[in-house]
Amino acid sequence: MGTTEQTPADARGPVDMADEKLMRDPYRGYSRIREEAPLVRAVMPGVEPVWLATRYDDIKMVLNDPRFVINAKNVPGMDVPSLREQILRGVHGTPEEYVMYRTQQMGAFDGAELNRLRGVVSPEFSRRKIERLRPRIAEIAESALDGLAGAATDGVADLMAHYAYPLSGTVLCELVGIPEADRERWHGLYMAVWAAGAHDKTAGWRDLVGYIQELMERRRAEPGEDLLSGLVRAQREMPGRISDTEIIALVVAVGLAGRQNTADLIGSGTVALLTHPDQIALLRGRPELMPRAVHELLRYCTPSHVARMRYATEDLEIGGVPVRKGEAVRPVLVSGNYDPREFPAPERLDITREPDGRFESHVTFSYGPHYCLGAALARLEGEIAFDALLCRHPNLSLDCDPADLDYETMPGQWRILTALPVRL
Repeated sequence: MGTTEQTPADARGPVDMADEKLMRDPYRGYSRIREEAPLVRAVMPGVEPVWLATRYDDIKMVLNDPRFVINAKNVPGMDVPSLREQILRGVHGTPEEYVMYRTQQMGAFDGAELNRLRGVVSPEFSRRKIERLRPRIAEIAESALDGLAGAATDGVADLMAHYAYPLSGTVLCELVGIPEADRERWHGLYMAVWAAGAHDKTAGWRDLVGYIQELMERRRAEPGEDLLSGLVRAQREMPGRISDTEIIALVVAVGLAGRQNTADLIGSGTVALLTHPDQIALLRGRPELMPRAVHELLRYCTPSHVARMRYATEDLEIGGVPVRKGEAVRPVLVSGNYDPREFPAPERLDITREPDGRFESHVTFSYGPHYCLGAALARLEGEIAFDALLCRHPNLSLDCDPADLDYETMPGQWRILTALPVRL
């Protein structure tokens, strides 16, 4: 298998992860790449080449195998450059003095350091705590739907601007503990650092970090039941378990990923349902299928296309292709979620695909020790958002050709709808 599988990876040349065609249609693009070879070389501007793991079983192996680490410094006996830092600086435009708030996030640690932080943070994302949010998320969804209807002109409104983002953004603020009077400011701060491109974001980062530091002090003086209060409380009760920098980094990570990924799921999931009338009819007739439908939409519309870099700590093979110690591998989640070896007819939306049960088969939330702590919240938001939308607007339809929808993209990471005109 090794020689026959390796030849296409070498022959096709490196994949340009910044290629506009690939970013606009990552589902078909990465699927073509996956069927040519299980492991391919890839490049991005300003970043050293990496391997891309494209097949479902290989992706799960890389995500769960202890021979791979996320922190390049944990490769024994080698001085391996951090490609994530190269991406943060060169692609995302993160200023040097603020890179630490992206590299000291929980998802950037391995082994004992990861376990230390997960031990502090996991209780804040327990199933019991998340389930308690259900009534409030339902209220937020209904309020957002009021705003959607109020923004409509001749029955047409932008679902992203007036439903997906308001819902996901408000839930995130309540989770973190952002006071209602600060929320417009909070969203503006994130827009300043999250905008695509590598332009100067120093002022945005300074203001964002300064605000989180200010809020931490407020929560120390007046704790609540929110995430930030829980973290500063844990810091006080368990000295040395989590630092101020790690708390800020966690809030940054939740803010960057939580609002956008959930909004993307709502927007792209709505497009998927509206372009598959048989599936939306099935869901309307059998609303108990909603949890399974959300799993399928998470697979079908994978919000984050590629997982974080992993580094091999020894020589090994993936799909018969040799990977040397210190080399970087990026698991392509969107490719794994469309692998026909795991998902028959993966290009078909099937809301009954995911079996009943607690654990999903898709890899949207990663797998193994870095499985997303916010997965339960994302699923709950999705279930409530789609249920409320379909109940309030039974005749909902797209107001444009799906081929004409426009997306904002981040090379090697995501694409998200800039607008979604729907007829209510």
